[in-house]
Amino acid sequence: MHPLNRFIDSMTGKRVIVIGDAMLDEYLYGQATRMSREAPVPVLEFTERRVIPGGAANPAVNAARLGARTTLIGVIGGDTAGRELHTALAERGVDTSGLITVEPRPTIVKQRIMAQMGLRFPQQVARIDRIDRSPLEDAQRRAVLDMLTRCLGDHAVDAVLVSDYRSGLIDSALGEAIVAQCRASGVLLAVDAQGDFDKYVGCGVLKCNADEAAAYLGAPLQSDSDFAHAAAALADRIRIGGGVFVTRGAAGITVGVRQDGDLHAQHVPAGHIEDVFDTVGAGDTAIAVIALALVCGADVAQAAALANAASGVVVRRLGNYAPSPDELRAALRGGA
Repeated sequence: MHPLNRFIDSMTGKRVIVIGDAMLDEYLYGQATRMSREAPVPVLEFTERRVIPGGAANPAVNAARLGARTTLIGVIGGDTAGRELHTALAERGVDTSGLITVEPRPTIVKQRIMAQMGLRFPQQVARIDRIDRSPLEDAQRRAVLDMLTRCLGDHAVDAVLVSDYRSGLIDSALGEAIVAQCRASGVLLAVDAQGDFDKYVGCGVLKCNADEAAAYLGAPLQSDSDFAHAAAALADRIRIGGGVFVTRGAAGITVGVRQDGDLHAQHVPAGHIEDVFDTVGAGDTAIAVIALALVCGADVAQAAALANAASGVVVRRLGNYAPSPDELRAALRGGA
């Protein structure tokens, strides 16, 4: 038995709240029949449509798949996409009581056009985003914070996970309020934000990718030493209590953590993956696994190793994917 399996076993029953920009990922598939005479693009004959939870809904699905009791807090529209997202989340075991309907704001939809051309996986030829990035009204943001307060008060929560796609939900005031709420409640706050880190000063865990870390620090990251300095710098500047996880794709994760008053960084390499088909959703899976691993008693290196293994499962699938506990165990054995 792999020594990290005990943390996977302990994830069942953990109570997790995910708050962030909930989205619906829509896939339209078509068989490529010929090239268009109007433009240098293939003509696709429609074959099927699929919808799956995206944005902040994806880490919620990942946490639920690993056995956590998961509630998603976010904003959707009173539209067909919002209803489809509700249904898709419920089918995957996510509590949707925290979703707030805001009219006339539309549910965020990312529509991908997929060409089926005889390959193992369809080829994405275009993406259309339907999104309103305008800020929420103050009353709407208060409703989101009130929902978090209610969830923290009604349940013994193990972790709060923020999935901030910078799509209009979380401004600086709300981000700071979420940090304050979690600190007051003694709950781990794990944040996955696309570069806008300052509003989460004092959170427990921060995850970002290499590009986001480089952009925030204003310096290119190339060597292991660069990443070690970056992870430590982020832990210091954002005053992270638990650790900074900088994901590096196939290279693994570099972790920065404060121990006994000093900043330390270490690199946790990923295992070799031969077939990488789609990196969509790998970061969402990583933050869900990191948060759950930490509340189950893993240290930062162990949490990073679990996240590497889970992400390795995801990148071999098309689109968002939530690994099961058995798939994560198999990945640790080298079978991902």
